Amino acid sequence: MKIVLLAACAAAFPLVCSAPAHAADAPPVTGNVAIVSDYMFRGLTQTWGHPAIQGGADYTAASGFSAGTWASSVSDRSYAGGSMELDLYASFGRPIDDDWSWRVGVYGYVYPGANLDQAAGYRGRSFNTVEANAALTWRYITLKYNRSLTDYFGADHEQGYTGDTRGTGYLQLDATFALADAWSLALHAGHTHYTASLATPTAYGVRNVDYSDASATVKYTIDPHWSVSVGVTHATNGRYYSHVSSYTDAADTRDVGGTRGLIMFQGTF
Repeated sequence: MKIVLLAACAAAFPLVCSAPAHAADAPPVTGNVAIVSDYMFRGLTQTWGHPAIQGGADYTAASGFSAGTWASSVSDRSYAGGSMELDLYASFGRPIDDDWSWRVGVYGYVYPGANLDQAAGYRGRSFNTVEANAALTWRYITLKYNRSLTDYFGADHEQGYTGDTRGTGYLQLDATFALADAWSLALHAGHTHYTASLATPTAYGVRNVDYSDASATVKYTIDPHWSVSVGVTHATNGRYYSHVSSYTDAADTRDVGGTRGLIMFQGTF
């Protein structure tokens, strides 16, 4: 679940942005590597509060087509039996005029080796998820909607929900501002709406697991290939997300949302 501290990609910061339109002087294939203090996806930690190693590659064509892959370490506390997330994605977009552009795509999240059958009390089910997305950009501001085509990371009635979670949506608004020659600021706001709620309330009386998240990231470009980013992220619905149990030990609970500071060192090639 790709939320990395990229000031140029404020999608939660997903980890989750559409590939940019191809520039005439840009190489068609680019790569990236990063170390991040905490891998956040839509405001929630995927590494149980620990650092992650990440990297990926992207292909962008002048026609407007783009595709890529990206991977990150994750915690088996969040993905039973798994230690890695592998993302596969493709999209197509075109400019409308000098200020406006659009892009549509599909995004797949794959967790090799992870399955709910490795967590006590749950029936076997993959965490793998596929989303369709559409984005509209005006200059430096992007509005994007993501809709799950599968159950949302394994959540369905067998996992304690009132039904399946196909159609779960994530709406996000992102903006990136140049502050100086080497500095930029990325702002993000998003909201996750589940198509099902918990069948039985938690010990804190929670049934609805919907939540909103927001983040702000400052990026400093060291040279054309290396940068460092520092940011803060916040997720709501603390009554639920501050008491999430590990899949490896139900007694091991953690606040996977809340407010967190992050730092990331990234290289692009």
